[in-house]
Amino acid sequence: MLLKDTDRKELELLFDIARTFDKHIELRMALAPVLSMIELRKGLTRGMVTLLNRATGLLKIEEADGLLPEEKERGVYRLGEGLVGRVFESGLSISVRDLAKEPGFLNRAKNRTKQDMSGMSYCCVPIRQSGAVIGTLSAERRIPEDAPLETIESDRSFLEKVALIIADSAKLRERILEDAGEKREPAGGKKNAPSGRIAAGSVIVGNSSALKAVYEMLEQVAPSDATVLITGESGTGKELIAAEICRLSKRRNAPFFKLNCAALPESIIESELFGHERGAFTGALQQRKGRFELADSGTIFLDEIAELSPPVQVKLLRVLQEREIERLGAAQTIKVDVRLIAATNKNLDIEMREGRFREDLYYRLNVFPLHLPPLRERKSDIMLLADYFTEKYAEKNDKRIKRISQNAIDLLTAYSWPGNVRELENCIERAVILSRDTVIHAYHLPPSLQSAVSTHTEPAATLDAALSRLEKEMIIEALSVSGGNKSAAAQALGISERQIGLRVRHYGINWRSFRH
Repeated sequence: MLLKDTDRKELELLFDIARTFDKHIELRMALAPVLSMIELRKGLTRGMVTLLNRATGLLKIEEADGLLPEEKERGVYRLGEGLVGRVFESGLSISVRDLAKEPGFLNRAKNRTKQDMSGMSYCCVPIRQSGAVIGTLSAERRIPEDAPLETIESDRSFLEKVALIIADSAKLRERILEDAGEKREPAGGKKNAPSGRIAAGSVIVGNSSALKAVYEMLEQVAPSDATVLITGESGTGKELIAAEICRLSKRRNAPFFKLNCAALPESIIESELFGHERGAFTGALQQRKGRFELADSGTIFLDEIAELSPPVQVKLLRVLQEREIERLGAAQTIKVDVRLIAATNKNLDIEMREGRFREDLYYRLNVFPLHLPPLRERKSDIMLLADYFTEKYAEKNDKRIKRISQNAIDLLTAYSWPGNVRELENCIERAVILSRDTVIHAYHLPPSLQSAVSTHTEPAATLDAALSRLEKEMIIEALSVSGGNKSAAAQALGISERQIGLRVRHYGINWRSFRH
């Protein structure tokens, strides 16, 4: 059965929303881009998420499109108060055809009039976890008077699906624990940093001297409004560094938008950044704000900035020089107060020499450079990261992983990691999925880690020698798990006690050393 085009697009959007939550460590960081996606691809505006603060029993606005930071800060709802409070109290979704005619709607935006709300439909749905309502998700759409009721019901159904994704995200569980009283150090604190993290409250894992040097520079620049240029190989964690700068900045409670300049075609990236007016080009059916306008008073992170085309580079230079933008198809300029953090895995000196990147833009971006070293230059971080990812994916896949075997550790630390932290994360996720006991073994790791070229070890003379090494490792691990019980180890390996006895003698394994 073939899906309708609208159903297919909705499924793609829901998939992208789920993927966005997976990419962000903290719930709040994911909400702004998700609400932006809902507006851009579904046409639902003024998206808002509220979450229950268990300490006060009140609903607090966690993220809202269209509200100023101070309006968000004051946005609190009591049980049954307004439409949001009513949804939270009853646990039932609400759909309104015309907001201007709805007396129960609480208008939190200072400058929004009844006329602005006229013709706006509204849907608010509960966010549930374990059967309990822990928040709400709402959004609006401008619809004609003769629009069928199915349009509003379709929006409500879509928001209910998004609410399920929000509720299922691990970031939401983090937030609930925090509201329940879990103590955290203030931003920037360095005492009692958990799980190998470089500082308390930080999501960055590692303690190598190379990473500490970067973090010290990061702490110095974060409180300022200086433009930061993060360089480093692909997969080193440049997005996490940008998020950390935002977390430690005075703009931490303002919008934080991220855009990968290589992920969008050249034809639409200008509209994504600067917005457009209705009729500016074919398909521009309504006015739309760009990322810079949406991020006003906050921070915008542009990843892979070297991929911007020359015309867009010129416009970005103007933003940095004049602090103003111009929507596509507009005659007037708009002032914006945005801090820019950029990142690239390319050598911009080479890009400038070959004419692909503007020299004047480079000097505007390179106010405060931060170079993130590759993982092979911070070997002491490898096992901290491996442990962190093991715990993360064991929980995600509902598995109990107790440890990483010594042979696996040897491979992890010997490998050169050309894909850096991203490659390590993918490697550990695969290993967690493959593990059938409580241990990550060397044979759970990808073949690339076991090749002589990648590990810089001497090659096996023959295939038989390689298989013998693998067999010996599996026997050692089985004996380790069984506490030296050869019968249990043989059963786990699917061989007889006689066979394991012969192999133990052949490889000279001291099986008694594994007794608990």
